[in-house]
Amino acid sequence: MLDLLTDIRQTMSHNKLRTALTGLSVAWGIFMLIVLLGTSRGVTANFEEFAGTSASKVIQIWGGTTSVPYRGHREGRSIEFRDVDRRRLAEQGAAYSEEVSAVIYGEAVPISAAGRYVTAEYTGMDPSAQQSDNLKLLYGRFISPRDMRQGARVVVLSDNTATNLFPDDGENVVGKRVDIRGLSFLVVGVYKGNWYQDNIIPYTTARSMQKDKTEVGSLKVTVDRIGTTAEGEAVEKDIRRIMAEGHNFDPDDEGALWVNNRYIGGLRARAAVDILNVGVWVLGLLSLLSGIIGISNIMFVSVKERAHEIGIRRAIGARPRSILMQIIAEAVAVTVTFGYIGIVLGTAVTQLLAAATAGQGILDKATVSLGIAFEVTLVLVVAGALAGLFPALKALKVKPVEALHDE
Repeated sequence: MLDLLTDIRQTMSHNKLRTALTGLSVAWGIFMLIVLLGTSRGVTANFEEFAGTSASKVIQIWGGTTSVPYRGHREGRSIEFRDVDRRRLAEQGAAYSEEVSAVIYGEAVPISAAGRYVTAEYTGMDPSAQQSDNLKLLYGRFISPRDMRQGARVVVLSDNTATNLFPDDGENVVGKRVDIRGLSFLVVGVYKGNWYQDNIIPYTTARSMQKDKTEVGSLKVTVDRIGTTAEGEAVEKDIRRIMAEGHNFDPDDEGALWVNNRYIGGLRARAAVDILNVGVWVLGLLSLLSGIIGISNIMFVSVKERAHEIGIRRAIGARPRSILMQIIAEAVAVTVTFGYIGIVLGTAVTQLLAAATAGQGILDKATVSLGIAFEVTLVLVVAGALAGLFPALKALKVKPVEALHDE
């Protein structure tokens, strides 16, 4: 073993510049592979975090405008939801729906507190509806079932509204009061949404504030017991059928009903993430290929320069296996040495990316796990072995008599 390590050291130091330049290409290939895998893992982790919530299992629908005549009704008719639609969907869609919730959209109104005011919208939701939007709670709590039963005048402010009304209070916003449409509401929480900025009040409270006591803004169906895109499309079609029967419009009239099928979107996104992961490995391995070719060329030159030495070893009885293992071990050593430089640098870059995007939900989970490090190490060993295989096979073809004659 000591002799093998000595031979490896001599091979790496025989032509330092050539070894360094070739090793640099290996380090670059591994660096790119690590960065790509780390960023890919960040994207995948954020997607899986979303997919694990109820927000990815929701089909949300809004009333639209009919675009074709149907059973005596002219086109251009507005479809407006009522409480009865919620009950109808829950009963007829029981085979695939876990829950059907409703949302009431209030108009943009002045919201004031402590001499400050903003113009913002409020939305009436029940607890399941607010969970399906995957909102991040900053302070306090969300709307509770008790708030729903009591029709309580409580509100969960968006972070934007809370900052404008109470710029210096932070988490002390919870417990303060704001005026909405002339009514006093207790602030019970503050949330952050990537795009959603409505201020949330209990669904029952919003119902009491509406002129039309039966109108509903949208319906959310939390689906369950389905697992494929085809099943998700079938559920969407059945929802269209149920709503079409209740409002007398053509089930195939896409304009009559606006549908956001997050479940199908989630399945398609998962497939895209799988393709991304495969693509990252392909691109990383292609980047590494140039370095592997360089290592192989080094070993070919090394075999040619050491033809006399190999011939003598063969003449005194060295087994082909020992020569084969020596050449391959030298190639693996060079590959792994520079490869680990790439791993260290790549890991440092992914950590910097994660720190730079912390809290933004994009690449904040772009880290290199122990599993990825093990996989890349395995790739290095295999790549080094392949880089040394062909030069080693050439070394086995060296005949002692010819090698000594050449010398």
